[in-house]
Amino acid sequence: MESSAPAVPRPTAPVRPDLPITTTPPVKRERRWSVVALCVVLAVLCALGAAAAVTSASDRSKVLAVARDVPAGQALTAADLTVAEVSADAALTPVPAAERVGMVGKRPAVGLRKGSLLVASQLDTGTGLGDDKQQVGVQVKRGQAPVGTLAPGDRVLAVTTPAQGEEDVKPTDAPPSSVDAAVVSVSRPDATGTVVVNLAVAPTDGPLLATRAAQGRIALVREPRSN
Repeated sequence: MESSAPAVPRPTAPVRPDLPITTTPPVKRERRWSVVALCVVLAVLCALGAAAAVTSASDRSKVLAVARDVPAGQALTAADLTVAEVSADAALTPVPAAERVGMVGKRPAVGLRKGSLLVASQLDTGTGLGDDKQQVGVQVKRGQAPVGTLAPGDRVLAVTTPAQGEEDVKPTDAPPSSVDAAVVSVSRPDATGTVVVNLAVAPTDGPLLATRAAQGRIALVREPRSN
């Protein structure tokens, strides 16, 4: 009688661990709201910037500016003036561009520089710089006038210097001949330091001063300025 083989137990399959089911993580609503808030802030800033630009443009006004250098006492021409736009400022009082025609022919009491705004206080009706007097241009070499101190409105003595050949003549006690004058304008010095000074003098002195100036026999002495 055959003996039956013992039953061999069937191997059990390994236990598989339960794996979590992967899902797409939920979108964070907080991040979406932060992006929306940032967009709103940027939009507000752009609107404010545009409003400020419009306001600034509306506050700008057209005024007169100096197109080229104009010496004191010289009548303004249309070519001396140009139009500029500036922001409204209570500290500035430039002449409005609408008054351009009325400015032509007026004389500045001070020298005007190219690019500066034209201010009403710079203009003098009846400047006192020789409008009703004769004017004589005197070419003054270095040493014949105070260096860099002459200004429009200064009172000066136009002193007649000795003619060529008279230097050796023994001087007398008589003072040199001189003419009372007022400085109208002073040119910029050239390469040699020579300047041209426009002087306002009484009608009786104009011819004499012009003659002496043509001979190069004028030196200028500035009178004390009143305080």
